[in-house]
Amino acid sequence: ASRRRTAAIVCVRNHPSGAPAPSAADVQVTRQMRDAAKAVDIELLDHVIVGREGADPQGRGYYSFREAGVI
Repeated sequence: ASRRRTAAIVCVRNHPSGAPAPSAADVQVTRQMRDAAKAVDIELLDHVIVGREGADPQGRGYYSFREAGVI
């Protein structure tokens, strides 16, 4: 992203289990990505974990760190 002079990024990934709830490690990595992006003047808009609606207690099928207020 820094080589392409990107202004902002969104990171999206899945959990093999299908449950989109983040682990403590997911939260830690998200904060590290946010801080690293900020250091090179790139905004981390969101980090989204995609899962299955049936594996999500909220029934949404994804978890947004932005919506959760982590970033």
